[in-house]
Amino acid sequence: MFKVNVGSTDRILRAIAGVGLIAFAVMWPGMEYQWLGWIGVPVLLIAVLKFCPAYPLFGINTGAKSADVPEAPEG
Repeated sequence: MFKVNVGSTDRILRAIAGVGLIAFAVMWPGMEYQWLGWIGVPVLLIAVLKFCPAYPLFGINTGAKSADVPEAPEG
């Protein structure tokens, strides 16, 4: 499907933020800024799919395995 580019720490933070935003939208439906809570849906979806479409545009990959990351030169 997609190449994994979201690491485990990133996924956990996104999942917490996504669930929190969705809860905000559901629990306070009459608030003026309730629509901001629905931003949590794509945030949670990124956490589930392990792919962020914006990351390749900026060359970011938080899901890199240690074998994919070059070692720093000694000296």
